[in-house]
Amino acid sequence: QVQLVESGGGSVQPGGSLRLSCSASGYIDSVYYMAWFRQAPGKEREGVAAIYTRRSLTYYVDSVKGRFTISQDNAKNMLYLQMNSLKPEDTAVYYCAAAGIIIGSVWVPSQYNFWGQGTQVTVSS
Repeated sequence: QVQLVESGGGSVQPGGSLRLSCSASGYIDSVYYMAWFRQAPGKEREGVAAIYTRRSLTYYVDSVKGRFTISQDNAKNMLYLQMNSLKPEDTAVYYCAAAGIIIGSVWVPSQYNFWGQGTQVTVSS
């Protein structure tokens, strides 16, 4: 089992920045991929950034490329999402997720075995 706890959400004006953190504990050795997903009211959960933890290979969806950065600190078992130039459409609950080996797309939620409880991000003037 892997336990994930997110923190760092909040409210920010358009153009602002936030950094989300995800603390991982448990059987970390089983994790190969970690990702940040988000879910806005009435919408499906979507992946925004992912990382192959063994080589720090990163993946981004087009809507956040150049604005969001996913990173990890293996020594602290932490995952981060730095979000810059935030837009109102970034408003959502953000979830940290962990998976073993993924075959196919990293953006499919069912590929991930472990999830955090989520943290709210609101971008509004």
